[in-house]
Amino acid sequence: MTQHKLDVISAPTNGVACCIDLINGDYDTGFSFSSPAAMAGYPHITVPMGMVMGLPVGFSFIAGAYREGELLGLAYSFEQASGKRAAPGFVQPSFGNPASLTL
Repeated sequence: MTQHKLDVISAPTNGVACCIDLINGDYDTGFSFSSPAAMAGYPHITVPMGMVMGLPVGFSFIAGAYREGELLGLAYSFEQASGKRAAPGFVQPSFGNPASLTL
């Protein structure tokens, strides 16, 4: 990050959120952008980016070492400007049909 004079690196956090599958178990929805930050020891934060078919998608920011304050400020600004944060909801499943337990 220093070599290329980057303040942050940003990208979608993961693939689209998966629904819980009580029969087959959860599945992977793609690369996790939090892993490189963890391996490098860099601060990472995720904020809401929106919804895809009713499921949340996060947007991640990674900053250089010891830049947590700047990272929090940037993430907060993005979250406020995007207006994508939504209160969680609850979908009432139909317990008579096991297939209805997944969205």
